Amino acid sequence: MTVFALAAQSGGGQIEEIARTFGVDWPHLTAQILSFGIVCALLYWLAYQPVLRMLAERRTQIALGLENTQKINATLAGIEAERQGILNEAHAQSALLIAEARGAAVHLRERELQRSTADAEQILRAARQAAVQEHTRMLADLRREVGRLVVQTTGAVIGKILTADDQRRLSEEAVKRLAES
Repeated sequence: MTVFALAAQSGGGQIEEIARTFGVDWPHLTAQILSFGIVCALLYWLAYQPVLRMLAERRTQIALGLENTQKINATLAGIEAERQGILNEAHAQSALLIAEARGAAVHLRERELQRSTADAEQILRAARQAAVQEHTRMLADLRREVGRLVVQTTGAVIGKILTADDQRRLSEEAVKRLAES
């Protein structure tokens, strides 16, 4: 503005000529420049500065948001690591439980096998004892029957009735001969 005012006072020359060519009216131009400066100052204080403050607040909020995001991501990473640790621990515990269950199953199977083997041996012993008793009873029955047959046959061959002592003696002799053969 000062340049234009000095140029207008000096009366001079080329600037004055150019200004006349374009139809510049110095008092109106000065008033417009002054009003434009006032409008710019008002806009700067009333509009531009609040916008700048708002942008600064937004930058601060964005920075806080980014910082919070980083904190959240770090927390999430910690939680993920903890979750993975818990999963690994649970996996290890489940493997241990499975191993213990398998061991218990093997132990139970061995115990049941031993018990069933003992039961089978007991059944075999009882069967053998029963067979021995049956064999003894059958031999006794056979001896009595052979003795009776010998006495009958001897009585029929001799033609006489044998006494009880004769029958006993013949029976014992037949049993002795059967035992020897």
